[in-house]
Amino acid sequence: MFPTNVSTPSFANHYRAEALETWRSAALVVSERWRTFLEAESETRRWAFASYVAALDAEEAAAADVAGLYSRKAA
Repeated sequence: MFPTNVSTPSFANHYRAEALETWRSAALVVSERWRTFLEAESETRRWAFASYVAALDAEEAAAADVAGLYSRKAA
């Protein structure tokens, strides 16, 4: 009989790498949106801050995905 979980580690590594890349991308967007907010004129500052907060939310979700993958590995 053949083991059924032979490829599981490579899939897990792939998903961890993908989750980390998503988080890194989200973190870069947060940085860009913060810079945009700092440089915004008064009439666009409110929109720029809302855009920054949305980027923070996306980064938080990506970080939670990464944390979830690592906590499942430890379990």
